[in-house]
Amino acid sequence: MKLPSRIFNISYEQDMAIIRTRLQWIILFAGLALSFCLPLFTGTYMLTIIITTIAMIIATLGIQILTGYCGQLSSGHAAFVAVGAYTSALLTGGAGISFWLAVPIAGLFAGIIGLIVGLTSIRLKGFYLIISTLAAHFIIMYVISHWTSITGGSFGLSAPPPELFGFSFNSPERYYYIALGALLLATYVAKNISRTNVGRAFIATRDNDLAAKVMGINVSAYKLLAFFIGCTFAGVGGAIAAHARGVVTPESYTLVESFWYLGYIIIGGLGTITGAFFGVIFIAILNNGLSAILAALSSIYTGAASLLGPLMLVIFGLAIILFLIFEPRGLAHRWEIFKAWYRLWPFSH
Repeated sequence: MKLPSRIFNISYEQDMAIIRTRLQWIILFAGLALSFCLPLFTGTYMLTIIITTIAMIIATLGIQILTGYCGQLSSGHAAFVAVGAYTSALLTGGAGISFWLAVPIAGLFAGIIGLIVGLTSIRLKGFYLIISTLAAHFIIMYVISHWTSITGGSFGLSAPPPELFGFSFNSPERYYYIALGALLLATYVAKNISRTNVGRAFIATRDNDLAAKVMGINVSAYKLLAFFIGCTFAGVGGAIAAHARGVVTPESYTLVESFWYLGYIIIGGLGTITGAFFGVIFIAILNNGLSAILAALSSIYTGAASLLGPLMLVIFGLAIILFLIFEPRGLAHRWEIFKAWYRLWPFSH
């Protein structure tokens, strides 16, 4: 098929390729070059925000696979992020294990906990599954908060900066490259999962699990696999964020945080890898933009800075409502429309 944009595909592999044109390759390498040069012209404060955003995107990729692709609703995603963060902090700070080994172990341990919680998805769905994952969140966070001999309770744990051959990544300018590498790897894995037979089985389970079972798909096994993969991503994201902050405390993993993760994929777009990016980046820009406005207003009204938390909750809820009403497929759908317009140009008019 020859497309109006003069792209001529002669094989199925070309049709399914993620990067299909020379311009797309140029944009990819330009984006990578810009990303690697970012610490050169970005301050420490902004880099800290970017690293936090990267860790949240990695964790959001997990709930995108679990909920967006497989349709398994989870209201306890922040608890699995906490499992990854605490596991990595314990392994590096307490057991002296290398960061490079601790982060994958943290992800796998969070995935195993998610697999155990996912056993409820074999018999439950919809509202009842939400309640079971909600219970899992409270149980996990209760254990973290009260097992003080291991987790430090409300005081938390320290997460030391990673080292490689004596070189310490003890600043945002250095740690940024670790976070960026983790994001690239997580995105590559998540994108390819969605394009495999596993990803197609997830989508079939999401759309109609009874029809998927009739077609020979082991629905229970794929539900459990979705929980394992989604929570593994959450654990890795939590570990990356923990070592960026240098400390892990229970207050960072509240139930509200779990709802934020669901909001990210609703705003960004359910069932798309780009939706995880769009949702997190949109809220991050909104949050920091509102923070800057309130900081500027603090000279006029002294209590302006304290309004950031309540206002963000109101705006976040309003954004979800507006997206559900006017753009239920999220920002990723707008991006797909733009790409279709570009491919059909000049006939798109």
